[in-house]
Amino acid sequence: MRPLRDTLTLLSRTSPGRRLLRQVVAGERVEDVVRVVGELRAAGFVAGVERLGEPTGSVVAEHLTLIDRLSDAGLAAGTDITIGACSLDEARRICRAALGAGATVTTGADIADVDVRLALVAAVRAELPGMGVELNAALPRTEADCRALAGPGMRVRLVRGAGKDAAETDKAYVRCLKVLLGGAGHPVVATHDPRLIEIAIALASRYGRAPSTYEIQLPYGVRRTEQRRLAASGEQVRVRLAYGPEWHRYLMGRVAERPADLRLFVTSLVSGR
Repeated sequence: MRPLRDTLTLLSRTSPGRRLLRQVVAGERVEDVVRVVGELRAAGFVAGVERLGEPTGSVVAEHLTLIDRLSDAGLAAGTDITIGACSLDEARRICRAALGAGATVTTGADIADVDVRLALVAAVRAELPGMGVELNAALPRTEADCRALAGPGMRVRLVRGAGKDAAETDKAYVRCLKVLLGGAGHPVVATHDPRLIEIAIALASRYGRAPSTYEIQLPYGVRRTEQRRLAASGEQVRVRLAYGPEWHRYLMGRVAERPADLRLFVTSLVSGR
């Protein structure tokens, strides 16, 4: 992946390149996030926000600043904020601030140990039940984790992940979708694969779910026409923004998960679709 990282870095150093990259990455500053979330709201979408890279100060201060700025702009309510590795006390402080502003919080994959991630969520939810968790369908354990977490009030964001066999990973994703959509929680279908999205919508219909009881999450700047189509059809669409100094890690992660995404990102950048 080093050649890709070098290419993205060189691209970011040119004015045209920076303009193109800003179509898939919100920017490096909180101000960039506030601007883009405002644009998404005006277009009828809710947003998810994730900071990339180590914070310049404390983890808590970084997220409290983000929540305050979004709140000042009237954009915090309904926004989901992803947090990475942090202590239980830090997670509680961030969640209190977010929930007080009407936002939600999801623990992301930066907490690589799934047991640690789930223990953190369980501890926070004992006091603040609005916290959600991200699960990776490519892991063999995830279907069982979905069964354990498909209860009332639980928000699970299901990502596809990078498996050795793409077809088997897709099958695992669908099995997890069946568990979550057949349960009583609030599933977040986090994929931009059109086939998996259509399967998710069909399963939701089979299980009698209204669009308000689940959501489809797509990355910012990718398949924008499809985002608008889904929203127009009545689906609840959340657009996930990445921001911060390590934007190249985000793009490389997307390509690692599904190598065909490299062409998709390039097409999105050039065509604006």
